[in-house]
Amino acid sequence: MRTKFTCLLFLLLPFYIAHAQGTVPTFERAAGGSSYTLVGHDPAQGGSTTIPTVLVPITLSFDAKKTAGKSFLMDASADVPRVLSSPVFSKFVFASAGATQYADALLRTTFPKAEGWHTLLGKPEVMPVKITIPVGYGYVLTSKTSSRSFAVVDVEFLQKELFKQLPRQDGKLVIALTHNTTYYSDGDATECCAWGTHGIDSGTGNSFVLGSYLHAAPAVVEDSDVQPLTQQLAEFINDPLHDPLFHGERNIPVPGNSFPAWMRLASVSAGDQGRCGGTGVASAYFLLEPTNTNPKNNIPASKAFIAQAGEVRYHLQNVALLPWYTGAVEGLGSTYSFPDAQTLVEPAKPCPVRGGPLGVGGNIAAPSVPSEPTVAAIPISGSPNGHKLIGYWAGYGRAGSTFPLREISPQWDVVIVAFSTPDKNAPEGTMQFHTPAGLDTAQFKDDIAYLKSQGKKVMISLGGGGEHFTLADPNRVPNYVSSVTRIVTEYGFDGIDIDFESPSLSIDPGDTDFKHPTTPSIVNLISALHQLHDHFGPTFMISLVPEGTQIPSGYPSYGGQFGSYLAITYAIRDILSFIDVQDYNTPPLQGLDGEIYQPGTVDYHAAMTELLLHGFDVGGDPKQFFPPMPPDKIAVGFLTGDTTPTIVRQAMDYIVTGKAPAGTQYKLRKPAGYPDMIGAMFWTIDADRRDGYNFSNILGPQLHSFPAIK
Repeated sequence: MRTKFTCLLFLLLPFYIAHAQGTVPTFERAAGGSSYTLVGHDPAQGGSTTIPTVLVPITLSFDAKKTAGKSFLMDASADVPRVLSSPVFSKFVFASAGATQYADALLRTTFPKAEGWHTLLGKPEVMPVKITIPVGYGYVLTSKTSSRSFAVVDVEFLQKELFKQLPRQDGKLVIALTHNTTYYSDGDATECCAWGTHGIDSGTGNSFVLGSYLHAAPAVVEDSDVQPLTQQLAEFINDPLHDPLFHGERNIPVPGNSFPAWMRLASVSAGDQGRCGGTGVASAYFLLEPTNTNPKNNIPASKAFIAQAGEVRYHLQNVALLPWYTGAVEGLGSTYSFPDAQTLVEPAKPCPVRGGPLGVGGNIAAPSVPSEPTVAAIPISGSPNGHKLIGYWAGYGRAGSTFPLREISPQWDVVIVAFSTPDKNAPEGTMQFHTPAGLDTAQFKDDIAYLKSQGKKVMISLGGGGEHFTLADPNRVPNYVSSVTRIVTEYGFDGIDIDFESPSLSIDPGDTDFKHPTTPSIVNLISALHQLHDHFGPTFMISLVPEGTQIPSGYPSYGGQFGSYLAITYAIRDILSFIDVQDYNTPPLQGLDGEIYQPGTVDYHAAMTELLLHGFDVGGDPKQFFPPMPPDKIAVGFLTGDTTPTIVRQAMDYIVTGKAPAGTQYKLRKPAGYPDMIGAMFWTIDADRRDGYNFSNILGPQLHSFPAIK
């Protein structure tokens, strides 16, 4: 009997053979017991291969940003001469390969014994195109200080639109060029950021590289000129059959070169055993090189290799070569990185086996063999002051079992149990919750009652990362309300937490007024929340935990996933207990000062939180002002694996008291801070416990020592 994996490959094989006939030339090379495909002809045959090339400068027109009624343009046409004179097409001297192009030098470094062998890009035909980016598919950030702009765009949407205009280019390489643009994947702006994509377009069969040229970009961008483009070109050379629009099932790789799972360079050097790069050339989603050390959701950055001839200076991406992925193999060189051989001096390190739940924390998973804390939790002291330490509990503690609720640190004031999920075997709209594995239901309920007797609140979170749920059909609302009512009543929860992440909530085209939404999934969810509150009464708690795209992204653009929680937040503001935006599942965004900030910094936490505390023009439209939220309904959302106790402590101290740590760039609109802000949320209580209460032992006492909320 064929396995599902075998059947899928069998079905895909004719498709890839047919399309490969129109692609650039490729060859296979065995290494480490597997076979890998690279661009060009077999080095054993020698000779030169010149690949015909089409250079496509793209003008992006953004519906989300208009001036005098005209859409904002990001035009790459002026970058064409710079690219033509760069090592992408022109000869520069490389220590490992002599005077040649970047791609040829990369291959010659991989196969150093291949004398007289070259793979060159021909002089390109230039074919400009213009692509409109509708609301919901990207936005523009413009620095107020420098007036320099930077775009964030859905890479899959752009690829599809590009090849609607570009016919099949048999045997040619399409190099598509954007200006000052970064990308997100899977139609989900929390999967950000990448410099482009590459491979075979599944619609046309075109071999292509899509990358950005950086010129006069805002200061938040560290890479320069052709560095992003050379990164995507290098990855294409090492993996030409990659299909970026193919989404295989779990454990079924995307067609293309596949390697043993490797650790990112930053993870090894930091001793962080939680970040695998993946099994392909570059990381999944972001297509980052192992030489790239920036964390998730930041604009890509890595140390560049400087190529200079006279006064001409270009920044090139340092990339991993085939031997880095496979280890030392007969016929390959012993150099692991290019152009700088010292960037990677040893082969890839394998990823440890991981397991655990997805959720508010995105791609951070719990260990398959959790550990017990080695230090004690600090007891809570003093009288309640209104500030809250809020955390999600999934229960992963002891190896092979779940740690009980009553064993959480006493510092946690609000415990949110993760998750109640959609019941796919019941009528649509029905939610389900089962006692976590390894726990007795009666004891679990007793633990909830015990925490409540200690003055804590225990809520149930509905949804979670990777769970698609929508109330677009009003007929689903009764099922939703009745099932949630049953769960809350049976277990004795104090309320519910709404965690419907992208793409569960998406604003429909034409729905432009957050005060009067028309998108059915949003309108019906608002109605359901009011019904639940009316049923349980005024003590019933409701919290919202939007991703960064679902609240602060509504500042530069409103539509699709951008700002999708604004209408909900506004409509239930009178019955809302608190809202804690995830400051980690988010792309870089803009603050009220007009500057762009990267996630994971004190500046970012302060700037994004103050959007809600101060209010802002939705989509940049002064006629659509989202009013300030009361500080005692605002918490900041942190991910334990993506931050440090020091950053969190500094951020909370700054937002609450106005005391800015050294180096802070963002200036609060309210210099004295917001002393009545409720506090901080963490995904997860489990991770904090495993790591010796390194967050709760610091942040709990800090929050509980602030002056009482008035």
